[in-house]
Amino acid sequence: VVTWNVGTAMPPHDVTSLLHLNTGETNDADVIAIGLQEVNSKINKRLKDALFTDQWSELFMDVLSPFHFILVSTVRMQGVILLVFAKYYHLPFLQDIQTDCTRTGLGGYWGNKGGVSVRLSIFGHMVCFLNCHLPAHLEKAEQRKEDFATILHMQQFEGRAASGILDHDLVFWFGDLNFRIESLDIRFVKYAIDSNILSQLWEKDQLNIAKSTWPVLSGFQEGPLNFPPTFKFDVGTNKYDSSAKKRKPAWTDRILWKIKSPSVGLGAGGRQPSQGILSVSQLCYCSHMEYTVSDHKPVAAIFAVQFASKADKPPVEIYVADEWNRPEQAVVRYKMAAGFHRSSWDWIGLYRVGFRHPKDYVSYVWARSDDGERCWEKQLCAQVMFSEEALPKGKGEYILGYYSNTSSSIVGVTEPFQV
Repeated sequence: VVTWNVGTAMPPHDVTSLLHLNTGETNDADVIAIGLQEVNSKINKRLKDALFTDQWSELFMDVLSPFHFILVSTVRMQGVILLVFAKYYHLPFLQDIQTDCTRTGLGGYWGNKGGVSVRLSIFGHMVCFLNCHLPAHLEKAEQRKEDFATILHMQQFEGRAASGILDHDLVFWFGDLNFRIESLDIRFVKYAIDSNILSQLWEKDQLNIAKSTWPVLSGFQEGPLNFPPTFKFDVGTNKYDSSAKKRKPAWTDRILWKIKSPSVGLGAGGRQPSQGILSVSQLCYCSHMEYTVSDHKPVAAIFAVQFASKADKPPVEIYVADEWNRPEQAVVRYKMAAGFHRSSWDWIGLYRVGFRHPKDYVSYVWARSDDGERCWEKQLCAQVMFSEEALPKGKGEYILGYYSNTSSSIVGVTEPFQV
């Protein structure tokens, strides 16, 4: 999970260290959630972004696709953006993907502050990612609490599995939460940072204080803040604010999580919350001082989430030869799981290995199911064929993905094969 207030800056050229991609530790990450705040949202900029994605989203897609990460979902509210990526082979097990956003700026009319969320079922467990930008300034702690409560109250998802944010089995809450350090003067704060006695600042951190006093934060956990405050830096440097305002450093950028407590009782449909079989351990919680485009430093956290898989078979299984040497070999057979709701708008895409998102196909065929009835009785498959015109001209490694129009997601993929 990454959070970064980018201060309307242009993206840097390289974000591999931020995403921990060049280290051994997280090349095996399965899901990456990136929350940005203050992405440039001037009107002319937003018109361009309506036609294309914004430059930040483009950058992250470009950097992550060679590592087999696909953009699963994204949601934007003015300058607040949330991107969720996953390894392509997990896509069939990521279902019920929904997004929501809540504006809290100017009494709910302006989206410069508020929260955006992506929720999804991961191997049968309901997980919600919530990226927030809460009100600024030391004296606005109470307003931050009210805005967070409003976001939790307003965001509602369809279906019975988890209609509100806190109904999810696991919630990751992160963003520029804007909590400040109380009652210590700037000289002492800077002295504590320079002397690396950060624990002296922890007890005056507004969010740490609030965790024990605000019921709305009950159950939210956070790792130790073993990195210096991430705000406010002179842009282009690692020096804290040297302007006339001399703003006090603070841990504004935070990543918390919450596992649903069993005391909530049975979920909808008599579902037992999966507390007993879901555990989260934080492997890393750090800031990245090497990025200087903004007055905030980005913060990243790596989590190991353990749970029993409730979904071991994909909704659609696709069968394909190891290689297509001749056009007549471009045959695709597929079988749908019993409960799968197909639509006549479903299609099967041919993707180059390293594709960026579900619409990033080289070509596609409609997933017809002419012999549907006969197919079910014998548990055989439907079959489609790519025409010679639809096949890529050069050689390469490709995968096939079955795109479900109903769930707006890929629900079946193949291993890579040669064309």
